[in-house]
Amino acid sequence: MSHVQGARIGVVIPAYRVANQITHVIEGIPSFVEKIIVVDDASPDDTADRVVALNDNRVILLRHDANQGVGGAMRTGFQESIRLGLDVVVKVDGDDQMDPDEMPQLLEPVLRGEADMAKGNRFHDFGALRRMPFLRVIGNAGLTFLVKLASGYWQLFDPTNGYFAIRTDVLEMLNLDRLPRRYFFESGFLIRLGIIGAAVKDVPIGARYGDEHSSLSVVRTLFEFPPRLCWGLLQRLFWRYVIYGFSPVTVFLILAAPLLVFGLWYGITVWLHSQATGVPATAGTVMLAAMPIIIGFQLVLQAIVVDIDSAPKAPLSSRRKSD
Repeated sequence: MSHVQGARIGVVIPAYRVANQITHVIEGIPSFVEKIIVVDDASPDDTADRVVALNDNRVILLRHDANQGVGGAMRTGFQESIRLGLDVVVKVDGDDQMDPDEMPQLLEPVLRGEADMAKGNRFHDFGALRRMPFLRVIGNAGLTFLVKLASGYWQLFDPTNGYFAIRTDVLEMLNLDRLPRRYFFESGFLIRLGIIGAAVKDVPIGARYGDEHSSLSVVRTLFEFPPRLCWGLLQRLFWRYVIYGFSPVTVFLILAAPLLVFGLWYGITVWLHSQATGVPATAGTVMLAAMPIIIGFQLVLQAIVVDIDSAPKAPLSSRRKSD
């Protein structure tokens, strides 16, 4: 990778209960990586001891007194990366699910100035997709759509994947203290990047699974993620399309909201009245409820189309230079 020359590359590894994998993960980090920041997130096993035993002068071990989740560990790692003056930082999980040999292609679009962040996409290869556990495929499919909607990165096919490279000057634009601390980190991180308009690019990578066990509850995901994603969507729409710039998306949604609310309220009211009295509603009454819903729904679809077309394409650095 010619673009690595002169760039200060770092890796952040959030580590929790990965004593059996952490040695192999660190030993596999390419030689062009200047610093390997391992954040021991109050792991109850001997993860930290195994990191120290490697005696690698590139490794910086940071320890949490209390478990803060992957988001808390990444916040600590990001802050250390900024303090060290690194140019780009790569997130590599400590469970050995991410192939370090694919790091060069992940870094390439960031170092070439084509994107602020490059994110791995495990879904480009059908063969790799078939090897992925079935429940992960189903869960990722539904979650992927919701994350796309909330973040505005409609071009990403694997937004929940945690293997990514990002410029540290972009991290400095974020309020790292407000990043989600636990399993919502990857999704919440994308939403924050969407708010500031960072350009994110998909990079095809392979899917790799070992003997590690995920502690993420499926039930927790089903009940906790949708409300958080809805709140993230509202935040992004407000900041991107109201505070940072008024656009057709704002107009469409402002018009759609009262139409949908009125149509649903009136339709339910008429239906309940018909059920109570036994008198069917007239065609005109039905249309009075249906038309606002139809028009409101069309306006929402149009807002989504404009939002898709408005996904950030140029890196923040290039936009600042052109201003």
